[in-house]
Amino acid sequence: MAKGEGGEQSSNASLLDKPASADGVTLTGKHEQGSKLSVCNKICYAVGGAPYQITGCALGFFLQIYLLDVAQLDPFYASIILFVGRAWDAVTDPTVGFLVSRSPWTRFGRMLPWIVLSTPLAVVAYFLIWFVPPFEEGKVIWYLFFYCIFQTLQTCFHVPYSALTMFISSDQKERDSATAYRMTVEVLGTVLGTAIQGQIVGMANAPCLPGPSDIVADASNSSLPAGLNVSGPVISLDHTKAAYMIASGVICIIYVLCAVVLFLGVKEKKDSSRPKSEPMGFFQGIKLVMGHGPYAKLVMVFLFTSLGFMLLEGNFALFCSSTLGFRNDFQNILLVIMLSATLAIPFWQWFLTRFGKKTAVYAGSLSVVPFMILVVCMKSNLIVTYIVSFAAGVGVAAAFLLPWSMLPDVVDDFQVQNPNSTGHEALFYSFYVFFTKFASGVSLGISTLSLDFAGYISRGCSQPEEVGITLKVLVSAAPIFLILIGLIILYSYPITEERRQGNRKLLREQRDNEEDSETESAELVHMI
Repeated sequence: MAKGEGGEQSSNASLLDKPASADGVTLTGKHEQGSKLSVCNKICYAVGGAPYQITGCALGFFLQIYLLDVAQLDPFYASIILFVGRAWDAVTDPTVGFLVSRSPWTRFGRMLPWIVLSTPLAVVAYFLIWFVPPFEEGKVIWYLFFYCIFQTLQTCFHVPYSALTMFISSDQKERDSATAYRMTVEVLGTVLGTAIQGQIVGMANAPCLPGPSDIVADASNSSLPAGLNVSGPVISLDHTKAAYMIASGVICIIYVLCAVVLFLGVKEKKDSSRPKSEPMGFFQGIKLVMGHGPYAKLVMVFLFTSLGFMLLEGNFALFCSSTLGFRNDFQNILLVIMLSATLAIPFWQWFLTRFGKKTAVYAGSLSVVPFMILVVCMKSNLIVTYIVSFAAGVGVAAAFLLPWSMLPDVVDDFQVQNPNSTGHEALFYSFYVFFTKFASGVSLGISTLSLDFAGYISRGCSQPEEVGITLKVLVSAAPIFLILIGLIILYSYPITEERRQGNRKLLREQRDNEEDSETESAELVHMI
């Protein structure tokens, strides 16, 4: 469409000068009215995004410490579960996207049946992840199986839900408005997931066990070790197991309610507005998206920065409880980080519109670095830790927001350069999710394996010095190094603000030309 664009514009301009028929006006009005979404529709659509964020936060912050201290798995086997589960999750995204794009249209639509049918099985699998089986021999297989099953079923929910945006309305403004509602609910979902899991589990923390060094210190000083969890009523490991199951049960109920609200409040509409390219194979899709230079560079940037932030996310709870000694407060520290990130998102939205997206990535990623350094250098102080966590949450907000704000720019750039290749937007999103989830699996696997090499003691009141050093590296030095690599790659990212605005203008002209052509065809049919 880029070639011969001027000729199309001149012919369409003459068409616009023609008076529209009464029937044409009536049809247009009906079309616009049918594309409008009520506030209730938008809220119901947005609620569907909560389950992914709630379960994601609960698993991201608490699964590692649960496997080590509650299920009492060896760190080596815990690392296998975390890595294989996340790697499997990464593979399922493009696979499910490939299958969804080829699923037939039903009376309920194409996307909603996937969401409804996957929900009951997903909540059962999620609940069983947080259940400690009454046997030791096959415990690793148990957690690995249900973790992978849940990730698969959740992908069957989230991929169709993400694509549902294109089928709730044919009006781009209505889609954008619904997406804004969705992002608000998803941000609140991260806070809700952290709060539910953290506060319920925090009331029944797993009691620590004194190690050899604690016993020696107790015998010599005739006093209780500082790290011992003996204040207040005695809490058994069974109480902690029950707390995790209660938290998972509450999250499962919310998951089902959100799916029901989404199904009842949203009507999927068949998209026939734009012609789509012929379906392509799985590996053809990989070649297509990775062959676009700006997309490949953007994926590399956020692959490294996401890997850094995921190392911080996956190990911060363990760092707070084991290294800083805040066994009874780590869930509140995590909640402070997520609340701070939620409050900071409007600021970063304003910042990227005012100073540009590349500048926002640099500022947001680098803003968290001083606090990563401070949290491992300072002495254990709860008040200072809360302050540092709140400040770090501002940088975490940038890590959440900016990738999703830059991906549409890459898709627009692809459409400008390939005007005859349409309908591939889902490929760009699914492969980006694939790489970030794979990075998450690598970060969790390597970090837990590192703790095994350092000699981590499950439920230990104190840990070997090597464990403390390892956790400091995992929440500070390693994330900073990975973030800096990502920012170096970002320097060569070619889509500037000028190019982005130019792409938007060209795409607007292309859409106007298509709409004018459709109007001309409709008038010819009416005349015949």
